[in-house]
Amino acid sequence: MKILVRLPNWLGDLVMSTGFIHQLQQFYPGASISVIAKKGIHDLLQYFPSFEHQFIFNKNEYKGIKGLWKFGKEIQKTDQFDLFFSLPDSFSSAIIGWASGAKKRIGFKKEMRGLVMTHTYTKPGHLHRVEEYIALLEMFTGKKAITPNVSLHHNFQKKQYVVVNINSEASSRRLTVPKAVEELKLLRKNIKHPIYLIGAPKEKPFIDEVLNKLENKSNIENVAGKTNLPQLVELLASAQLMLTTDSGPAHLANALGTNTIVLFGAGNEANTAPYNAKLLTGIRLGKLSCEPCVKNVCKLYKVPQCMQQLDMEMIISKVVKQLNP
Repeated sequence: MKILVRLPNWLGDLVMSTGFIHQLQQFYPGASISVIAKKGIHDLLQYFPSFEHQFIFNKNEYKGIKGLWKFGKEIQKTDQFDLFFSLPDSFSSAIIGWASGAKKRIGFKKEMRGLVMTHTYTKPGHLHRVEEYIALLEMFTGKKAITPNVSLHHNFQKKQYVVVNINSEASSRRLTVPKAVEELKLLRKNIKHPIYLIGAPKEKPFIDEVLNKLENKSNIENVAGKTNLPQLVELLASAQLMLTTDSGPAHLANALGTNTIVLFGAGNEANTAPYNAKLLTGIRLGKLSCEPCVKNVCKLYKVPQCMQQLDMEMIISKVVKQLNP
């Protein structure tokens, strides 16, 4: 049995797909499993279970329908697949599966995917995304999954520092400059651990702005834009704790076995929180009728009050307690 899986395109979703991969191995022991991953986050695959083939998709190289078809045909020349699972809901992912020549092509119903997929299913509601992915496998096989295993394999040792993320792709999940300054000021006052601030290159100016307004910057380092994905993995896996907004790195730290305190704003933690509950402390304001709006921009208040009104004293007390149990 040869199986091809189109993995998700976002970092957090890619981490959550580890549950699907582990379950796939349980349902098809001895099967050869290959994956398609987006260029830019494909370096995370080295922390997954081993794969027969890793096909890296670059949308700048394979443009439009013709590019998708070409990419799929290149996969077909490499190997012949019995099953193709598409975890993203996009029509483009379905096109790749069709072009790959996989005998059975499985995914959720959306965007007329039934035209090119052999098996499509209605996505179940009110499930965590980890469980959504696994539900696709359950519906196709008729088997019941075991408890999901969302984990990334590594051999890094713990060190005495804390990682902080004040960013998010969505402004509705990001701390404002004043709120981030308040967080770091209290954190520096209450713990002695070195603090590393992470972020993408485009987020470095935002972090610099925050640091410029911070009086005590001792032992605080901005590594935004200075780490590639494997370096970020090592940084998060080795940390004593991560304090973060609702973001991809939150999922990464949680799956690497690091205690993670996550500040939730617009996102719905019932659907997209880091999955390992024993390592997760989720914090939400919980006072606004609009929570969680699941929007990328706060249209009601402009500045997301679900983040702005968070009690930083309480949050930092949880950090201190976890660092000094």
